[in-house]
Amino acid sequence: MSEYKTKENPKIITTTNSGKENGFLVPILNVHEGFVDEAQWPQQVYLTVSTPGDVKGPHLHKKRWGLFTCIKGNVKIVIRNEDGSYTEKFSGENHGFSTVQVPAGIPSALVNIGDTDAYILNMPSPSWHPDDQDDWDVEFEDYDFKA
Repeated sequence: MSEYKTKENPKIITTTNSGKENGFLVPILNVHEGFVDEAQWPQQVYLTVSTPGDVKGPHLHKKRWGLFTCIKGNVKIVIRNEDGSYTEKFSGENHGFSTVQVPAGIPSALVNIGDTDAYILNMPSPSWHPDDQDDWDVEFEDYDFKA
């Protein structure tokens, strides 16, 4: 099985023509970076919103891998390793808007660790299709999501 990867995404302050700050941008994915190879280029992009303290999953995709980036709020991505241990990765406003790649075959869960809704982009491949269900519930019996 492939290992998951994490990519830091810089927050770039934007300005008007007169130099006044007017927000920021975060470059999430560029195919020229080499973070994903051509066979893994995202085939879909969607936004999921998680309420404070909510856990999405744990679940498993046998065919589909995901690229998760929290663009508002903060999340913890919990990944169960082959040996049964867990790895925690973070993304969001306080975590550099990191993108976390979770390959097919690796169980994971998203946890909103903030006090506000978390907005998470997922850029999976292959894309979801109603005739090809690839969502499998799994249990993380020995993981404390409240900690």
